[in-house]
Amino acid sequence: MRRVSVIIPCLNEERYLADTLHQLVKISPPPYEIIVVDGGSTDQTVEVAKRFPVKLILSPQKGRAVQMNAGAYEAKGELLCFLHADTKVPSSLVLKIRSALTDPKLVLGGFVSVMKGDGRTQHFTSWLNYVKTFLSPLLYRPYRYFFRGLRLLFGDQAMFCRRIDFRKIGGFDQNLPIMEEADFCLRINQLGHIRQLADVVYTSDRRVRDLGFWKAHALYFTVLILWVLGASPHWLKRKFYKDVR
Repeated sequence: MRRVSVIIPCLNEERYLADTLHQLVKISPPPYEIIVVDGGSTDQTVEVAKRFPVKLILSPQKGRAVQMNAGAYEAKGELLCFLHADTKVPSSLVLKIRSALTDPKLVLGGFVSVMKGDGRTQHFTSWLNYVKTFLSPLLYRPYRYFFRGLRLLFGDQAMFCRRIDFRKIGGFDQNLPIMEEADFCLRINQLGHIRQLADVVYTSDRRVRDLGFWKAHALYFTVLILWVLGASPHWLKRKFYKDVR
């Protein structure tokens, strides 16, 4: 039976990490291992992680790509799942990943991301997240969309792949400050198809709430379109983001 390693990059996630880990250790069958990679938190994130049966890695450098790579190269499982610290997964997570990756043509998968917070669901945001998985590659690389199974997945979709395929393409590009998951999709698509499963994961809507509904969607849409048109992720980061975890 193939083992699943769940990798969680963290930076100041004390508010959300405990709930996520509490749920992960209770799902059945459980992941083979849970790896928390901290990027230098100044809150109680590390202390929270130590309360759970996880492998804790203290990364000397912050950045999602750096931290996810660090976790992936320490992982012992044959299958890898990259999870946000504020995302809740289905109880059948391990079974869904194993089942999906029995397809030899599939090299990368993810779930439908539904954003929730304060007792409400961000239906429009969740719908946009679903649509952009298909629309972005359709506009960006139509040939690969139709003939190579290209889809664009993002971090809040609990992306998963085989460890061997991850290493074949060299993991995430640590030089990218944003759009590292989209870049990863483009490169791993050279090995096979990408699929979004029908199953749902629930992610906090905190970024939409913090920025405001209209500002958040204008920002996400603008960054995605400019990236599709060829804008540098470094320029996009400087132009539109104060900081990126």
